[in-house]
Amino acid sequence: MTDRPAEPGCEHCGAGTAARAGSARDRDPEGRARNARPRDGLGRPLPYGAPGVARQPEGIERSPRQTLAEAQDLLDRGMPFHAHEVLEDAWKTAPESERQLWRGLAQLAVGLTHAARCNAKGGAALLRRGAGAIAPYAHTVPYGIDIPGLTAWAGALADGLGRREGPVEAAGNAPRLRTGEARPPA
Repeated sequence: MTDRPAEPGCEHCGAGTAARAGSARDRDPEGRARNARPRDGLGRPLPYGAPGVARQPEGIERSPRQTLAEAQDLLDRGMPFHAHEVLEDAWKTAPESERQLWRGLAQLAVGLTHAARCNAKGGAALLRRGAGAIAPYAHTVPYGIDIPGLTAWAGALADGLGRREGPVEAAGNAPRLRTGEARPPA
């Protein structure tokens, strides 16, 4: 934002401009504030009118297997932000006993998103937090989720983020969510 009221708001996100101009915020049909700007494949906002990647619809109830399949497809396509949205739907609708599992999986996807956006510190923190959230489920193997593999993947990626320069390639570093899943052909 700017400390000079005569000038427009933030040049990156437009913060401060709508309030001064008296324009309404983007709202969804229920009236909740939503940013309608298009997004790129990593979920970063683009300017209004720019071509973007379709966002994942929110509030979709999927079975755990459907959730995992859709999230895996998005991860494999280098879209971890979108995978996080699918996993977040599961987290919000899961039985209480599974909420930490789905929340942790969503955090792993967001950690990869931050790593792909060159935010090593934020990416490492979310990867570690997500791994910690799913670790208690290792003895139950819910829905065939590879808890040991995911926690090892998250730890290795988090440790490596401090030693690298530049972004992590999201599709090339996508984890396998379920035990025995093969990587798609390149």
